[in-house]
Amino acid sequence: MGLFGRKTTTATDTAASAAAPAVDPELAALTGDYTIDPSHSTLGFVARHAMVTNVKGAFLDFEGSLHLDGTDPAKSTAALDIKMDSIDTGSADRDGHLKSADFFKTEEFPTMTFRSTKAEALGGADYRITGDLTILGTTKPVTIDLEFNGSAKDPFGNERVGFEGKAEILRSEWGLTWNAALETGGVLVSDKIKLNFDISAIKNA
Repeated sequence: MGLFGRKTTTATDTAASAAAPAVDPELAALTGDYTIDPSHSTLGFVARHAMVTNVKGAFLDFEGSLHLDGTDPAKSTAALDIKMDSIDTGSADRDGHLKSADFFKTEEFPTMTFRSTKAEALGGADYRITGDLTILGTTKPVTIDLEFNGSAKDPFGNERVGFEGKAEILRSEWGLTWNAALETGGVLVSDKIKLNFDISAIKNA
């Protein structure tokens, strides 16, 4: 059993369920609502550029929340709101292009959102969460593989939990289709985008 999933009971093990161990008290103690700490979290992405190298970037302005249920982990949920204007790839010119009508149209669509719809336990500290990702007003499902890094109390008395996550999407499914052909063949920007997350969240009082 883990934070984002629970074992499915079948008819075969119904009789054994009565003898199942009680809920792990350490997991049960994590039950509650959490606020993502942007100053200790990263929402990043990687795109292939000119077929030969990777360009990395991140969104710097975002907020989010988690509800963790250690007693019935399948009830856990996650939500994120990301300001598209905060995109940062280390190049002002490239960031400006990404904010333009060729890509994210940030004046018209200032926010990207994620809302979880399903969670699964894969064993150990590994989980999988599925949710609705909305970009440019288009909503599509995306699946994120997560690793639970544990919980701790920080020096300021905050109860924290940490997760690392990764996913892959095709940007064209959200209408992000701008590209340029290369003389040597191929295109300037890959359709496949790798997403990576490093999340620290603080339990609400």
